[in-house]
Amino acid sequence: MAGALVLFPMGKLFPGACVVWFFVLFDMLDGAMARQRGGGTRFGAVLDAACDRISDGAVFSGLLWWIAFGMRDRLLVVATLTCLVTSQVISYIKARAEASGLRGDGGIIERPERLIIVLVGAGVSDFPFIAWPPALPVAMWVLAVASVITLGQRLHTVWTSPGATDRIPATGGRTETQGHPEPGNPGKTQQ
Repeated sequence: MAGALVLFPMGKLFPGACVVWFFVLFDMLDGAMARQRGGGTRFGAVLDAACDRISDGAVFSGLLWWIAFGMRDRLLVVATLTCLVTSQVISYIKARAEASGLRGDGGIIERPERLIIVLVGAGVSDFPFIAWPPALPVAMWVLAVASVITLGQRLHTVWTSPGATDRIPATGGRTETQGHPEPGNPGKTQQ
């Protein structure tokens, strides 16, 4: 995150991409180790997902700052904002669908592909001695279009999941957590 929030806004895209890439690889290794040791804990999974959303937001926010105030490219700001918002919403659709017992996965671009595209685009645009500045705009526009398509694909997957169009019963003033375990007390349900 520090690489994204410190280096990207200063226009140091290649070093920023390298720092972020290192931590992304570490995160993937950590996740693989947790799964191999038995999957970790539910809290660990929630914490990992929250950290993923924060790091995605940091990457796109850092680049957005550079694009808006360093490059001063208003049109590219639109693509970057699209990437920032859709990266969060795509993940939310999956999480909310699964919490509702529905499918919400799939799409042409998921988190690993998003990170590869944005980091390669940022790194190549500022690569020492052989930089290709158009790499960042190309990456952001490809990612923006692919992310909007993925958002639509995920919504379609949720909509076509068994039970997706079933009516939600009226709660009669009860909260959405009725019948679910109380936070911190899995043996007791909320009334």
